[in-house]
Amino acid sequence: MHCLRMADTTKKSLSYICPKIAIWLISLPRSVERRLRVEKQLQALSLDYQLYKAVDGEMQWDKISKFVDIPAFEKNVGRIILPGEIGCYMSHIGVWRDFLDSRHDVTLVLEDDILLHDDFLVAIQHGLASIDKWDMLKLSRTRAKFPVKQDLIGPYQLNAFIGAFTGMSAYLITRSCAKRLLPHMLPILQPIDHALDRIDLRTFRHFALQPFPSHADDLGNSTITGVGFSKVKKFHVSRRMNVYQNRGCALVKKSFHLTLGKIGFFRSSNAY
Repeated sequence: MHCLRMADTTKKSLSYICPKIAIWLISLPRSVERRLRVEKQLQALSLDYQLYKAVDGEMQWDKISKFVDIPAFEKNVGRIILPGEIGCYMSHIGVWRDFLDSRHDVTLVLEDDILLHDDFLVAIQHGLASIDKWDMLKLSRTRAKFPVKQDLIGPYQLNAFIGAFTGMSAYLITRSCAKRLLPHMLPILQPIDHALDRIDLRTFRHFALQPFPSHADDLGNSTITGVGFSKVKKFHVSRRMNVYQNRGCALVKKSFHLTLGKIGFFRSSNAY
């Protein structure tokens, strides 16, 4: 895939910089206020996008629950499963399927709670100009702990993370990455950002640009966890030991994986 280098992209549109990019905006039909807010931001940046009707986990639970190993999921997260997080999971892999059915080589995926910073377009341009250095590039985060610098891209650090690296509100993903990931995304065993965070298992270049050029703001009412996390029902600590063990194991394995990665372990396009 050919994308122009950053030196040649000043004040150019994304379609000019990388002709085969698409933008998908994931939004529940009922989330009108959130959707209008992000659409206004995209219009201000002259960014064309396709609206993806998000899977409503609560309304479509009977349809989507068959894709979930519920006992394994609840053991992994240490709480009762939330239909909204499964809807979120199915929405993202649905976008990836549509992306692979398109002519595009890279896509920008946005959720409708995203707030774009003044440098968002500049960050995207830098990311696309260095597309050979990543497979999935996060542009926002929920958690991003213990960064490991991979490179410098203009004013941004290209970072991986030994600690938790979660959030799906804004990211770029290449065609080859989506194609490799999709066959391994079902059954659902944990939230999608947690599943993708295990780069030691999935072996792809899951990086971020820092400082992040956007952040999520759900207006105090998450469609997944509710107001003030009111929908989250954690199990007693005695039933959450598997969660703590998994976190410790992930820290060790991701540390080892990233150390190997620094000397070329996951540069191969045949990572799976």
